[in-house]
Amino acid sequence: MPTNVTPDYKKAEEAFRNAREPKERLECLKEMARTIPKHKGTEHLQADIKTRIKQLTEELTGPKKGGKRSGPSHVIRPEGAAQVALIGPPNAGKSSLHVKLTGSSSAIGPYPYSTHLPVPGMVPYEDIHIQLIDLPPISADFMEPWIVNALQPADAAMLVIDLADPECLEQVPTILERLAEKKIYLTTDWPGLNVQDSGEPAESDDVFSLKLPTVLVANKSDLDPDPEEVEVLEDLLGLRYPALTVSARTGDGLDEIGAFLFKALEIVRVYTKTPGKPAETDKPFTVRRGDTVLDVARLVHKDIAEGLKFARMWGTDVYDGQQVGPDHLVSDGDLVELHQ
Repeated sequence: MPTNVTPDYKKAEEAFRNAREPKERLECLKEMARTIPKHKGTEHLQADIKTRIKQLTEELTGPKKGGKRSGPSHVIRPEGAAQVALIGPPNAGKSSLHVKLTGSSSAIGPYPYSTHLPVPGMVPYEDIHIQLIDLPPISADFMEPWIVNALQPADAAMLVIDLADPECLEQVPTILERLAEKKIYLTTDWPGLNVQDSGEPAESDDVFSLKLPTVLVANKSDLDPDPEEVEVLEDLLGLRYPALTVSARTGDGLDEIGAFLFKALEIVRVYTKTPGKPAETDKPFTVRRGDTVLDVARLVHKDIAEGLKFARMWGTDVYDGQQVGPDHLVSDGDLVELHQ
């Protein structure tokens, strides 16, 4: 962040960092443009803000025809417990993996670039769902310009490779470089994992840099049975991503993906009940470790959150029916009864 910025600009920038919905991000960008000090030291940032406002506006409105939107949306609204993006080179089996995990109709073909638009789907894990977005492949020759915006709502990425393809040694660095050119970094920094020696770029205060926790998914394991191949590849590339070996064709290893994402993203399930009524245990609200009763209340309804006085809780860290304040931390499996 440039020096000599106002508190209003700092507030707008922080709101942008936390925004996930495209419309909300656009409003934050406009507020950043309005509040940023206009001097030589902020010229580049001003230009960057204006460019992103233009791109996001075009993305949200799309091409117009007869007053109606006619262009497809490239930004998928986040749903479920988290949004995870599928990234990979051509013919790595991303779409096959997406179909197997979510039951989607993602295009599959024995030729590159069969995926042209982002395809959403939901991966079930126990009593929650994690949103998985299939994206077009990335290569040295081509990367869809809209992928930058499409990745903004994502919480994490799955970097899918085909270990049987001898070109994967060149494909992974190419993908990392193409994304880094757009200030998107695939990192090892998962909230629920302790990964050391990542070799990642130093922390940046660039508001437009996006860091996505990433797991390396070695697909087509049925074609390459050596389980040490992934470790060898990471050693050759100098990477330290957590890795999963799967086969979209046979289904081997696919059941590990939901469990991995649940743990690595520190997803917390909270169940609710209305005073005097049975608990609602079929559809939990999902937050993250470190979130509070108030965060759960915001998911239930903004009016409930605004008027929240206390809650009664049942769980591992409280006694049954314990009264707690809005700032009480929640744990996975907690049952919360909200009181206004």
